[in-house]
Amino acid sequence: MPIDPQKLLALRLPEIAQRYTDRDVILYALGIGLGQDPLDKRQLAFVTEARLKVLPTFAVTLAFSPFWLRDLDTGIDFLKVVHGAESLVLHGPLPAHGHITGRMRIVDVVDKGAGKGAVLTCERVIVDESSGCKLATLTETVFCRGDGGFGGPRRKSPPPHPVPDRAPDTICDLPTRPETALLYRMSGDANPLHSDPDVAKAAGFERPILHGLASFGVAGHALLKTICDYDPGRLIAMAGRFSAPVFPGETIRTEMWREGEVVSFRARVVERGVVAIDNGRAEVR
Repeated sequence: MPIDPQKLLALRLPEIAQRYTDRDVILYALGIGLGQDPLDKRQLAFVTEARLKVLPTFAVTLAFSPFWLRDLDTGIDFLKVVHGAESLVLHGPLPAHGHITGRMRIVDVVDKGAGKGAVLTCERVIVDESSGCKLATLTETVFCRGDGGFGGPRRKSPPPHPVPDRAPDTICDLPTRPETALLYRMSGDANPLHSDPDVAKAAGFERPILHGLASFGVAGHALLKTICDYDPGRLIAMAGRFSAPVFPGETIRTEMWREGEVVSFRARVVERGVVAIDNGRAEVR
């Protein structure tokens, strides 16, 4: 049965309430590789309780259900769904612990045509329950490879943010560890694609791959380290397109171009030369 775009746009997605503590903040930071240098006090501030800082990209883990497309009546072939892009806007620094609610809705459905898939755009707003203030707004683009040709709108997607056609102003190499995906999944995304070799092989990969949002977090770490001097209040927005998987243990090289308060970036796998995140755009104070 083809998907019904009007049904998707009208779908009432359940709010997700979550309480998190400093342990969740620290576990996320460890999951994207902070603390590998035990003498780097700037990194240790994100993985120890004293004066704990919160990584801006921690927001992607909040009030998040990785299986909602499978569990709700969407008509989408969940096994052929690919995370296409992620955008994060921070409305203020994230607290080190809190009670939050995530409110999500589908804001757009585009038909790419029969055999070409469909594109969903989903928005998630994270609200602090104690104050009622918005903490972050996340926009996720989902490519549904098996669901095109339903007769919906076939307009073109907005053009991606262009990366300058010149050498980057700066680069930052950050290694991942072989167990990175196993550690990152403890932040809420237990998809077996990232932990079970048999599932990964059935999906066409030689071994489990790293979560796309973990790669996004590593790129965010590179921006924080290189551009923001590890001040999380300076990174206020970040977006990028996922273009290739990363295998745990590989090194992610983030290439950056600074133009005032806008930083264009691209994340490349050093060992294989492939681009994992493209058309990146960040805003810094």
